[in-house]
Amino acid sequence: MGTVKTNSMEAWLLASRPKTLTGAAIPVMIGSALAYAYGHFQMTPAILCLLFAFLMQTDANFINDLYDFKKGSDREDRLGPERACAQGWITTRAMKAGIVVTTAIAGVIGMYLLNYGGWEMIPVGLACIVFAFLYTTGPYPLSYHGWGDVLVLVFFGFVSVGGTFYVMAHEWNPSVTMASLASGLVIDTLLMINNFRDREQDAASGKKTLVVRFGTRTGLILYFLLGLFACWCCFFFLSIGKVYATLLPQIYLLFHILTTQKMAKIYKGKELNRILGETSRNMFIFGLLLALGLIL
Repeated sequence: MGTVKTNSMEAWLLASRPKTLTGAAIPVMIGSALAYAYGHFQMTPAILCLLFAFLMQTDANFINDLYDFKKGSDREDRLGPERACAQGWITTRAMKAGIVVTTAIAGVIGMYLLNYGGWEMIPVGLACIVFAFLYTTGPYPLSYHGWGDVLVLVFFGFVSVGGTFYVMAHEWNPSVTMASLASGLVIDTLLMINNFRDREQDAASGKKTLVVRFGTRTGLILYFLLGLFACWCCFFFLSIGKVYATLLPQIYLLFHILTTQKMAKIYKGKELNRILGETSRNMFIFGLLLALGLIL
């Protein structure tokens, strides 16, 4: 990559890690499609939920960038996409300001969402902000103790899908639970490939991910099973007469199997970033097919 001017717009764009933003879009897409299926869809809260999700994902990326740099985790042997603070693209002072601004804008959008979701959504919004920090910061950074996968399941599944549905429908049902579970599982494949690729560097940094704790083979198996179980969750939708919501997501499984095979073949090194890109694409395919199936 060429020279990136410090604190430039390009630097901020790179720091936001736009490829990860599909993870923010998928749950809102699924939650909105579910609201449509139950006759509750509203465009304005759907857009607000999407903006809030994008901002919180960006905020989390900024926080991770800053605090991983401060912890010394982003070393020269880093295999993943380059980080802004470590590369000097954004100063630590500017990054702190960026985190404050992003958090504040997300908070304002969250306040607008209260007009639709009600005041009971306040603890949900606060939890999103607090855990964005706790993921990498504090005396017990959750991502360093193997809790990352659980947080993805909760926040990219139940909070995002369920929250999007709730602000429109003001209810919760078994379909929301299964759609949330499917979303969280499929998005966790992105974290799993990250942790699989970075296992040696994470171990050296004291970051005890599931792959570091239980080994490379387990990481590969978990990656495959996450996608498989996400597809299996969709069989629930047969019980509400949504045949396409069951059948269409199974197409994702073909892409997921092929990507898992490539992942096993590459096994280690920077070439695994190809698998990161494919995983992001596969996730989006799954989300799009499930949303389409719920709407049809």
